[in-house]
Amino acid sequence: MTEAIIPNGCPSGEVAENDYFKKGCNPLAQTGRSKLQNQRASLNQQIIKQMRMRAGAENLLKATSNNKVRDMVLLELSYVNANLQRLMEQLEGLNSSVEVYQNVQGSVSIPLIPLGLKETKDVDFTGPFKDFILEHYSEDGASFQDEIDDLMDLRKACRTPSRNDAGVELLSSYFSQLSLLESRFFSPNRQMGIFFTWYDSFTGVPVCQQNMSLEKASILFNIGALYTQIGTRSDRQTRTGLEEAITAFQRSSGVLNHLKETFTHTPSYDMSPAMLSMLIKMMLAQVQECLFEKLALPGIRNEFFNLIRMAQEAAKVGEVYDQVHQSMIQMPIKDNVPFFWSTMAQVKTQHYRSLAHYFISTALLDHQINPSDDEDKQEKALSQLYDAMPDGHSPLDILRQKDERRRIGKAHLKRALIGQEEALRIQGLCRHLRKLDMLNDILQASHKRSLSKFEQYDNEDEFTDYMDAPDIISKTEQKAEMEVPASIKVKVKDIFHRLGPLSVFSAKQRWTAPRTVRLKVEDRDLGFTLKGDAPVQIQSLDPLCYAAADGLKEGDYLVAVGDTDCKWMGVSDVMKLLKDVDEEGIDIKVVSVMDSSSQPMPAKSATYSGGLPKTYSMICLAFDNDDKNPKGRKVTKKTSFLSWGLKNKHKSASTLSLPTADYSGALPIHKPCPTFPSSYNDSALY
Repeated sequence: MTEAIIPNGCPSGEVAENDYFKKGCNPLAQTGRSKLQNQRASLNQQIIKQMRMRAGAENLLKATSNNKVRDMVLLELSYVNANLQRLMEQLEGLNSSVEVYQNVQGSVSIPLIPLGLKETKDVDFTGPFKDFILEHYSEDGASFQDEIDDLMDLRKACRTPSRNDAGVELLSSYFSQLSLLESRFFSPNRQMGIFFTWYDSFTGVPVCQQNMSLEKASILFNIGALYTQIGTRSDRQTRTGLEEAITAFQRSSGVLNHLKETFTHTPSYDMSPAMLSMLIKMMLAQVQECLFEKLALPGIRNEFFNLIRMAQEAAKVGEVYDQVHQSMIQMPIKDNVPFFWSTMAQVKTQHYRSLAHYFISTALLDHQINPSDDEDKQEKALSQLYDAMPDGHSPLDILRQKDERRRIGKAHLKRALIGQEEALRIQGLCRHLRKLDMLNDILQASHKRSLSKFEQYDNEDEFTDYMDAPDIISKTEQKAEMEVPASIKVKVKDIFHRLGPLSVFSAKQRWTAPRTVRLKVEDRDLGFTLKGDAPVQIQSLDPLCYAAADGLKEGDYLVAVGDTDCKWMGVSDVMKLLKDVDEEGIDIKVVSVMDSSSQPMPAKSATYSGGLPKTYSMICLAFDNDDKNPKGRKVTKKTSFLSWGLKNKHKSASTLSLPTADYSGALPIHKPCPTFPSSYNDSALY
């Protein structure tokens, strides 16, 4: 895109709207992206297996005093740590496989960095939801089997979203359903026994919680990640493709920022404020890069003012990538971000800064002031290029003196060469970057172009006349900004709408079981009036009427008339059903609001009381063997592979975090073991 400067004057070269169930991609499809996700899922399973083995070994090490057993355990720990190191390196390799996500149709652009989707385990809502529907809503849970199946299918489809707007809509629709589900089923006074397990995108470490916050935060992360994959897939050789990439990365940064501000205490480190701040900077840097490519797409004309403008634009791209790199090398982000990412940020910093110096050198070496030129305009443009003019010269003196222009132009050209050589050197440090032929070709071409120009103006007599070119002030006409997409707040059809209006029939409200009341008309009078929206309420009840004698109470909610469900009916619709009541009367069903403080909900449902699923049976390795009160037990304050929560170590036992024990002294290898520091539980990160 910036391989050549064009001479001045040359021409430049289907889903239903209200459906809540949508399908994802075929998980068995052998595409490059699906293979990566399958490998990621496999690595996550292997990592949790090794971490459980490490948990057991650590607890055995604490429990035994036999020196022979301790030696055997330490040896086993060294093998486990070595396996974890190997698995982490493989996962880092997956996060470095950016070429799979790029547009491959004649691409001649520097690759962009996408985010991989977080992996999760399937969740079975059937038992807990049926129990809750029966106990809380007094409805037959089996009659909602289709709705439960649709919900599980929707969640499963979200594991393999398509890489387009339909995939974003799929994830957004499930995210919107989660808010409805939380109000319907997740009471603050009761645990549902549903465990949501998600794997860290960078380390593969699993996090398991019973509340809905982890599920909602992870879906938001995947929406942001999917936008990055859409952006990298765009054809950046066309204006339309660049605009699509810019929009996608802006929306990705907006989603990640919304995640950072909304869910501030997520136990997974890839969603911690520190990590999200770095990711937001990286997305905005890629937006700025695409904006520069959009300006350069028609070609960069060899004209003084255009070269000055493009130099400052390139300097802006280099500046934002330098900020990204500085964020990546801060601890503990450095231990979790792939080395490929930080190296790529360094390469782009050097590359775009070198481009800026090359453009300035071309403007000074190839152009002289002519009588027809606007000196004042050129002087103003040059004065805004530096914080301080080279050697104290005035801008007009530099423009008028040919030798001074040549000397400063060559200094910028030397800085361009030095920066491009540094970019090539840094690229060689990372084996994943060395595999990117397109990146290497672009860096080599830029270096050869600068070297060729330097040879044109090289003069041995001037070799000793060396000066350092000053830094270029960055400037952009269009700054990268975040954009929060409206799709994350998409309106969806409530899967469990048959339970009634959510404003009334929610998990926070307690109800009596539906009561059947015989309603008879006396002198064309029902004995009460109706009020409110759906569902309607009984008011102005005549205590002497037949319905009151049969158990009807003031304030009851009318849920059925005869065999007709009327939870969603207003006053006019219900009156139509009641107007034809004859002398024999009709049965109606009503419910009454209960005082939740007087009759608390049971702590566990029938499904949950069976205990933890077998998948999480290894969690008990981290605890003491005292089972007298497993619900109220808290972890003792000691070094362990498992910890509770992130702000302190005494929170819910449903959170699986990173190991904190350090047995590096027992390892037979010199390479540091996988980084599982106690800083994962450091409240300063959050």
